Amino acid sequence: MIQVLGTTWALLLGIGLLMVGNGVQGTLLGVRGAIEGFTTFQISLVMSAYFLGFMGGSRLAPELIRRVGHVRVFAALGSLISAVLVLYAAVPDWIAWTFLRMLVGFCFAGVYVTAESWLNNAASNETRGQALSLYMIVQMLGIIAAQGLMNLADPAGFMLFVIPSVLVSLAFTPILLSISPAPVFDTTKPMSFRRLYAISPLGCVGMFLMGGVYSALFGMAAVWGSLAGLSVFEITLFIAAIFTGGLLFQYPIGWVSDRMDRRRLIAIVAGAGALVMALTVVLDLGLYPFLVVGMLIGGISNPLYSLLLAYTSDYLEREDMAAASGGLIFINGLGAVAGPVLTGWIMEVVGPNGYFVYIGVLSALVAAYALYRMSKRPAPGSDETGAYAIVTPAASAVAMEAVYDAAQDEQEDAGPAA
Repeated sequence: MIQVLGTTWALLLGIGLLMVGNGVQGTLLGVRGAIEGFTTFQISLVMSAYFLGFMGGSRLAPELIRRVGHVRVFAALGSLISAVLVLYAAVPDWIAWTFLRMLVGFCFAGVYVTAESWLNNAASNETRGQALSLYMIVQMLGIIAAQGLMNLADPAGFMLFVIPSVLVSLAFTPILLSISPAPVFDTTKPMSFRRLYAISPLGCVGMFLMGGVYSALFGMAAVWGSLAGLSVFEITLFIAAIFTGGLLFQYPIGWVSDRMDRRRLIAIVAGAGALVMALTVVLDLGLYPFLVVGMLIGGISNPLYSLLLAYTSDYLEREDMAAASGGLIFINGLGAVAGPVLTGWIMEVVGPNGYFVYIGVLSALVAAYALYRMSKRPAPGSDETGAYAIVTPAASAVAMEAVYDAAQDEQEDAGPAA
């Protein structure tokens, strides 16, 4: 681990600062939008725009990198992010915010592709698995830490827009000064959606539905908190609980997934999420029970994303994972774009509880479809399944492919799970 940190600390530090900046703006816009008098539906469009931009950036960033190189793309996109984070406060209009947030999403997608390519290149074959695991952990910790920064200033003021802008600017300093040379970037032709669905219907449907869940958790939690009358401190605690749960539950669920039919585990985990959401709607909960709810739904939704990827990889040849990654991320992105809009509409119709209704319905659909698919074909044998790997929904196809390559190498070295 010390060796891994010695070679990748600059990248990990930079990514950590980027995620803090991104986490602050995600929470702040939900809170500030309510202060500015935006309707729930208007704020939901702003939040949805990030995922639309992210989806576009994931598709176009590799071509940009191929044309002008990693360093130029990295510096240009970083400068745009830093500028946009300040412009939010200067132009408090929901239509302007929608376009600005789309631009931020596009830029972050390109930054992630670039950083993950560098990280993959900087690590050796022996340390790649550890480096990528640290990368995913740093992403989660960055968003959790961002919630603490939200309490340093008044969200109605200007300072909370300046802080993430400065953090994003600082994030590029250790990376650009310490990483050389830039890695060679090879683009891979994506697998067709028809073929991907034929390989794993559950993977495709589940990724689409989980895109809606993740975007609601990441983009609309602050909006729900404002509607529910929570203070800024309480909202940040709730969001921190979501990502803390997502971090803590990954390893135990991953351990179980290597020892049973993953479809059954997907159904169990998603069904548990639907039950938790139903109880949240029915019961009159206080702050601390809501924090438990946040930790549970975060601990369910993030591992579900990794579970669906692991299940899909069970039916892919190793050399096909790169082509499939782009398609799976695009499918997830389609669900993510729709998520905030649907959540905002439901909350306008039924009130704050619509947030939990939406997540609960999507979780129940994932569970039901997993059970349905269990009746359509047998589970692969234990010698045919791949390894479970931690992948966050913010990771690009570069990280996804590298994570699974490293996980497969570790599994082959260790032998089959007991």
